Order: sequence, then structure tokens, then C-alpha cells
Amino acid sequence: MTTPIAAPDSYYQRTGENRYKPTLQAQGAWHPDEQHFSPLGGLIVHAIDRYRAERDRDGRPGAGLALARVSFDILGLIALEEFEVTVETVRPGRTIELVEATVVIGERAVVRARAWFLAELDTTAVAGTHDERLPAPEEFEPWTMRGLWGGGYIASIDVRRRETAPGRAAAWLSTPVDLVAGEPSGPHASFVALVDTANGIAVRQAPTEWMFPNTDLTIHFHRRPEGRWTGLDTSVSFGPAGHGVTSTVLHDERGPVGRAEQILTVRPQQAG
Repeated sequence: MTTPIAAPDSYYQRTGENRYKPTLQAQGAWHPDEQHFSPLGGLIVHAIDRYRAERDRDGRPGAGLALARVSFDILGLIALEEFEVTVETVRPGRTIELVEATVVIGERAVVRARAWFLAELDTTAVAGTHDERLPAPEEFEPWTMRGLWGGGYIASIDVRRRETAPGRAAAWLSTPVDLVAGEPSGPHASFVALVDTANGIAVRQAPTEWMFPNTDLTIHFHRRPEGRWTGLDTSVSFGPAGHGVTSTVLHDERGPVGRAEQILTVRPQQAG
């Protein structure tokens, strides 16, 4: 096992062309020896952005497309260790493109992600949504998330939250921590780096008594996010057979930007 870097200014540091090492800021909430998926999700989008930018400089199709959906399958515990991200184009095109990324630790794939990119057109005349806009971040009370969750990632974020019932809450999140040391990240990567936190801001049961980790995350965007705040309007449902769903309407300060879904495995914490 490699030792995570104790760097206060980034979640990851690049160690090679496609390799990264997590800092303690990327530490997970369920276990201290694993990564929180939120910053890793942002890093995967960052790696996809970098891959597409380098490829587009070669004049290949795909320039001018915008991220419309990204889905992540979490294949097991994501150790707080150095890893590699590989990216490839699955379906090239000038108006629609599908890209796949894989995160590998040692010789084991721990995350597989697929991202759809679609052409952007001017549809201002018909734009609209039934999702209600969240109040501004300054209208929410600061919430010390560390009172409920541990880990370096949770300690790194600024959270403003309103809880209306167990499993129902809205929150604004931001972070002063860079995604990758010395590298600017795009608006989608910075936004996605906070989305997986949704499963922790609207808990139905205390995590000291019940476990409910997510095994996936799927995000759909109907417009590009802007600004430093990620807004989460979240509802959590537990079924009667050990399964759950965390559903979130995503916002920036201008209003809704899309939706996110996470499936959960729900089980009681082991006694002792």
C-alpha cells in the first residue's frame, strides 16, 4: 500500500501521464483507507476532458461537443493508493460521441465510467424545466458535516444545508481544494467532484447504525454548470429488501442543471 500525500491544496497529484496519487483530502467517509468517490468522479471527468482536448488538437471529430451524461460503476473498495486512468473513444462522431474511462489500482479495475457528449445548438426559445430553483447559498445555514461523517474529503468542503425530513435535504457545496495539483479543471469536472456527496447530506438512518454506500453514480446535464457552488436537492428512498436510491436535482447559482441518481446497498452496521 502506498502512503497518501499530506497535501492541503489538492485532492490528487499527477505521478505520470495517466497516473495519480491521492492526498489525504481524498480520504473516504466510510473507511479511512479508501477514497471518497466524489473527488475521484471529478478526476475521471478531468481525465476525459484532457484526453479529448489532446485528441481534438489532432483534428479528429468531437470538438465542440458538451458533456450530457456521465455514469460511473464502482466495482469495489477504492483504496487510498496510486492509480491509473485510461480513456478511449467507444463511439466517435461529429454530433454524438461516447467515451469510456477505467480506473485501475494495481491490476484491478475499480471504476468504469462512460460519458456521452452531444452537439450544442441554440435552443433558448424552448428552454425550460419544472424543477424549482434552490435559494441562494447565503440563505442556507452552514452545516458541519464532520459531525456525522469522517474522512479528509468531508473535512475539505464547505456545506450549507436545509434538512426537511430524514432522507430529504437540500445543500450547497464548495471547496477551496484543487482537483489536481497545478492543473486547472473544467466546469464539469469541478462540479462533478462534489456530486457524490449527495448520499451523505440527506441520510434516512444514522451511518453509525446502518450502512448505505452507493455502487454507482449517473449524472445527466441539460446545460453546462457554472460557478464554484454545486447545489443538491436530494431525496433518499430505502426499499424493504436492502436496496435504496438517492435522487438529486443538481443546481448551480443560476438554477437547475440536471439530475443525479445513486443506487444503494442498505444493511445494518455490524455490532462490536
